[in-house]
Amino acid sequence: MKSIKTAFTCQTCGYQSPRWMGKCPDCGTWDAFVEEAKTQIPRGAAAAPAQPVPIDSVDIEQEMRLGTGIAELDRVLGGGLVAGSIVLIGGDPGIGKSTLMLQALYAISVQGHRVLYVSGEESVRQIRLRSKRLHTVNPELLVVSEIDLESIVSMVTTIRPEVLVVDSIQTMYSPDLTSTPGSVSQVRESAARLMLTAKKTGVPIFLVGHVTKDGAIAGPRLLEHMVDTVLYFEGDRNHVFRILRAVKNRFGSTNEIGVFEMKEKGLAQVANPSAVFLSERPKNAPGSVVTASMEGTRPILVELQALASSTNFGTPRRTILGLDQNRVALLVAVMEKKLGMHLLGHDLFMNVAGRVKVDEPAVDMGIVSAIASSFLDRPIAEETAVLGEVGLTGEVRAISQAETRVGEMKKMGFSRCLLPENNRKRMPPTEAIELIGIRTVSDAMAVLF
Repeated sequence: MKSIKTAFTCQTCGYQSPRWMGKCPDCGTWDAFVEEAKTQIPRGAAAAPAQPVPIDSVDIEQEMRLGTGIAELDRVLGGGLVAGSIVLIGGDPGIGKSTLMLQALYAISVQGHRVLYVSGEESVRQIRLRSKRLHTVNPELLVVSEIDLESIVSMVTTIRPEVLVVDSIQTMYSPDLTSTPGSVSQVRESAARLMLTAKKTGVPIFLVGHVTKDGAIAGPRLLEHMVDTVLYFEGDRNHVFRILRAVKNRFGSTNEIGVFEMKEKGLAQVANPSAVFLSERPKNAPGSVVTASMEGTRPILVELQALASSTNFGTPRRTILGLDQNRVALLVAVMEKKLGMHLLGHDLFMNVAGRVKVDEPAVDMGIVSAIASSFLDRPIAEETAVLGEVGLTGEVRAISQAETRVGEMKKMGFSRCLLPENNRKRMPPTEAIELIGIRTVSDAMAVLF
């Protein structure tokens, strides 16, 4: 016999209460409790427990990753798909999640692998129309419109595809629960069943997830803990570039990013992001400087822009896009104290061209140089790039992977680079680019201006 009870569940974090509450005591969200009738099914006979084995006896010689055929996606995944892994990809509506998944499945099917695309939001005819527009039609690419979790699991065990995509996890429905699709209990149960299916069959599974207005993947936070990899598709729908970033990866680095460009026929890979982000850089413009940021193992040259203008208010404005606002405020204080630049009477606006987010301290000298250039209204030489971390006393500290960053600058045609003196001492001499070591921000200002 099935016993049915009613509970109030927070739709944000999954906290349960026997009565309705206005504010969730766990996550603090208001008006998030929904009454759900949950069905409890008695457990059957217990399965035989697994026996522990020595870790060195586990054979991994035959373990091969499956390439998706999209180099940028493989980079973020850590080299390809691991058998039995489950990947959660989230992003704003219309950012290109479904497009990327359809293109990835097509690239895998071209290699001769059978793949399955399960959609709970589109009919088979709608998927066919989108596939025609993207030129991703292949007989090995199977599509189905289904939300019943039991049917999907049965398809996986029957068809045995090489890769499965579920678009989206919020539309899946388990008949064992009486709550509606998209509720916390349904999302949690669907993810758990698909995870067990992936581990038993060895089929890699992509789960597409919607995001809330705060930018987090909708559903319980437990969803991100259950999966092996969490990817976020970032970018502005009105901007052509998209960035695929890993925030969790059990089989690779979480610092890697993939860059895509949205075109008429879908997403195109950007093999050289530095060239793209610097393609529209203005010449001889005060407030513009180029620096190098490391995203995992990939160096990317970005343009930092600053605008300092006199303020008409008692408190100057500080508008920062793509950078850490607290870090910029710290560097402004260092400039006022060590360089004598009175920025307190100026509004300050900063931006990273290309809608990129940079949060590492190695770009501190780029921030200082851009602000100083705009404040003094003197441009920085077009062939000059700057690197370095700035301390509170105005010293310029060494940074990591300086040789890799300088190599990217040489490839992009820069002839002069300002970098910390300690990094310059450890680098071999080169004729392609002039390396100028700096110890303090004052040294950098003397060289630049």
